[in-house]
Amino acid sequence: MPKKKNSPTKLPRPSSLTSNTEGLTLLGGGSLPNVDRPSTSLLETFPNPAPGRDYEICFTSNEFTSLCPITAQPDFATYINISYIPKERCIESKALKLYFHSFRNQGIFAEGIVNLILDDLVLVLNPHSLNVIGEFAPRGGIGLRVEASYVEKGNKKQKNSTLKK
Repeated sequence: MPKKKNSPTKLPRPSSLTSNTEGLTLLGGGSLPNVDRPSTSLLETFPNPAPGRDYEICFTSNEFTSLCPITAQPDFATYINISYIPKERCIESKALKLYFHSFRNQGIFAEGIVNLILDDLVLVLNPHSLNVIGEFAPRGGIGLRVEASYVEKGNKKQKNSTLKK
């Protein structure tokens, strides 16, 4: 006798294909906030459109600069990757871009950058899990890769992490 296949859990379909944009102020023009310093106030969020489903959201950027805290020379991230499994909120991408831009004149080591991004995003999103990877351009012939992760207590949902749990 053949086994029955498990059918996927059906989630309710939204009544319309519009997104909840309440509270988003950075999209659609208008004046932009002063972005001279990283702040969670730059990180706008919107309601998760599928809170009953676990899915991963990934952002990548190769446009990230900061300053060396010792020499004040520019440091360049060749790759910043953020991946997370949302609960109730999702990050708005233009807000994330402005947040990244706010590091431009900050003297901070790469390790501090990655950990601050992780801490700020966990604070505003309260996700199931979140991972931040920063790859920074070589200086003196040595490249640098920093990875920091968050997984809510009692949850094993983070994927694709090279960190040992």
